[in-house]
Amino acid sequence: MLKPSASVLKVKRAPMTIATNQPMTLEEYLNYDDGTDARYELVNGVLVKMPTESPINKTIVMFLVSYFLQLGVPYYCLAVGHQIEVSSEQVTAREPDLVVHSEASAAAILQDGRLLRVNQPVPTLVIEVASNSDTDPRSRDRDYIDKHREYAQRGIPEYWIVDPIASGVWVFKLVGKEYQEQQFIGDEPLISPGFPDLELSAVQVLKAGLNF
Repeated sequence: MLKPSASVLKVKRAPMTIATNQPMTLEEYLNYDDGTDARYELVNGVLVKMPTESPINKTIVMFLVSYFLQLGVPYYCLAVGHQIEVSSEQVTAREPDLVVHSEASAAAILQDGRLLRVNQPVPTLVIEVASNSDTDPRSRDRDYIDKHREYAQRGIPEYWIVDPIASGVWVFKLVGKEYQEQQFIGDEPLISPGFPDLELSAVQVLKAGLNF
């Protein structure tokens, strides 16, 4: 696979100290607050600080939210900040840049109020907007390698990587237990297995529908 990325329902509680010599549990993570606005994912029991997103990344996410609403996806099925527990060596919780929930996964996470647990229904689509972080060189590996594997193992039927740095959009379709990939660049229209009525080109997504 071409490797040219990582993008919490943050529960505000009194700051707590977590021992660094043993893996953090999922419940400890969900209750963790270091007193800052930093956002973390839990990766194999270890807190991983998420890199600061560039303005275009955030604009791309909002553009896609707006587009999926126009496509008829209910507002409650579109989420920024929802976390998904995935299978890994140890407990891991990922926070995609955008989650397009199924009706079942939306109901499950809204009822739980914390994250989508590993035994709960899967979303229809998860989207990561790849970042180029000087302070976190592994951020792109997480999107292209780690999350690619974890989302497939979780059974999520469709996964996108929108990569402004590589000027492409990767659409992954789950076939069996592995993803099959398609890359889209320029004016190529995206082909989405879960959204056959999609009428978006790669450049529209990469530029968030703006002319610049």
